[in-house]
Amino acid sequence: MMTGRRAKRKGWGDPRAAAGWVTLRIFADSPTMTGIVLATLLLLALLAGWRGRRWLARGLAVLALSWLLAAGCGPLPQWLLAGLQGPYAVRPAIGWAPRNVIVLLGAGTTLVGRGAVEPSFFANGRIVRTVALYRDCKAAGRACRVLVSGGDARHHGAAEATVYAKLLRRLGVPAQDLQLETRSMNTWQNAWFSRPLLREDGAQKVLLVSSALHLRRSLLYFAHFGIRPTPVRGDWLAPVWSFVPLGWNLALTDAACHEYVGIARYRVYNALGWNTPRMAPL
Repeated sequence: MMTGRRAKRKGWGDPRAAAGWVTLRIFADSPTMTGIVLATLLLLALLAGWRGRRWLARGLAVLALSWLLAAGCGPLPQWLLAGLQGPYAVRPAIGWAPRNVIVLLGAGTTLVGRGAVEPSFFANGRIVRTVALYRDCKAAGRACRVLVSGGDARHHGAAEATVYAKLLRRLGVPAQDLQLETRSMNTWQNAWFSRPLLREDGAQKVLLVSSALHLRRSLLYFAHFGIRPTPVRGDWLAPVWSFVPLGWNLALTDAACHEYVGIARYRVYNALGWNTPRMAPL
């Protein structure tokens, strides 16, 4: 997320390289935050036992077990997700303007068979919601375009925006109402690269479609670039309560931690002056 003067000082002209060195970035981008915390606690427990501090070792081992059970059995992801998804449980009533743009954020792609690239599992809800909004806008007799934002972050050979656009056309969104932003590799760049396209389009109302889990951080980044969209969730995630740890719950804990650390990283970078200056409202 580090851009502007600090990035130039480091010689990083490519926006994909921005903010690549801060420790928060390493933690936030880890796909197994739950595992990192668990492994750290167990390692500290072993170290404490080796140093003869048995009570400390036992305490850390109990803490590691508690973390595993809380994350894997449901209570921890339930609590974490509530703070992220709660405000977006009820989808808003949309008052359409004469000119509207629906921004669809990418959620990855997946390789199918011998190299076919399709939207990821987590992208489908966003795509369906976008199509529903587009149809509602057209039914209201208003002008509407869909801005699909997402590059080839998974390095599958096709940008998310390009892959999603094919499906959107098949679902009834005409090509002339589609605008593709194919450079962004993360949420920060989704907001950054969408701004000039929205300004060029003259959008009077902007809707932002993403997962409920992702909307809080997305709105924070878009607001930084002067964009105040109406958030609309494409999906809703919930843990499965269980007496034994489940991989699904651990994955949800990871995803929620990623969002919270991303929000914290944004605030730290702002405090240190590493983010590009805030932009005026569109």
